[in-house]
Amino acid sequence: MDIRHDTDAQRFHTHVDGHEAEVEYELEGDVMLLTHTGVPQPIGGRGIAGDLVRAAFEHARREGLRVRPLCAYAAAWVKRHGEYADLVA
Repeated sequence: MDIRHDTDAQRFHTHVDGHEAEVEYELEGDVMLLTHTGVPQPIGGRGIAGDLVRAAFEHARREGLRVRPLCAYAAAWVKRHGEYADLVA
């Protein structure tokens, strides 16, 4: 899956079968606030949201950022992926 990071729009996104899925964020100092995860219903259930959230956490790790998952999906995802718990602000 080709996940792109649009720093100007503060989001990670991908296109699958003609639909766009995304994770939006805001930066507060050295904390990335994950504010929204969106996957259209026609492409749901394929793990796309998880891949997008993982991309955001991997970016945060590389950049030395902490992450505050404000959207329900990202918060639930990080609880299932303890390898990223050290990044949670």
